[in-house]
Amino acid sequence: MKIGLLVADLLLGDVHSLKEKRAVLRPVLAALRRLEVSAAESGHLDLHRRAEIGVAVVSGEWAHVRQVLENCERLLADNPELQVLSVRVRELADTDLD
Repeated sequence: MKIGLLVADLLLGDVHSLKEKRAVLRPVLAALRRLEVSAAESGHLDLHRRAEIGVAVVSGEWAHVRQVLENCERLLADNPELQVLSVRVRELADTDLD
């Protein structure tokens, strides 16, 4: 089992409230989930112009894990309402969990 994790630190555009932040992030998270990953807002929950999104994927092949995470990163980078400040990627094998 191969596990891939991606954590993206994002700056949001013209957002002035947490309600507007959620309205921007909701379709982003839905689009990520269509790539068959688990995705959630995982940090900066009380800041209205910053967001951290965590993504996880599990597969039997490293190539598939890497391709899916690259697609997720591209989806975030291509969104005009978001500025990607940083992306951290981690790969784990099931043997790393012992």
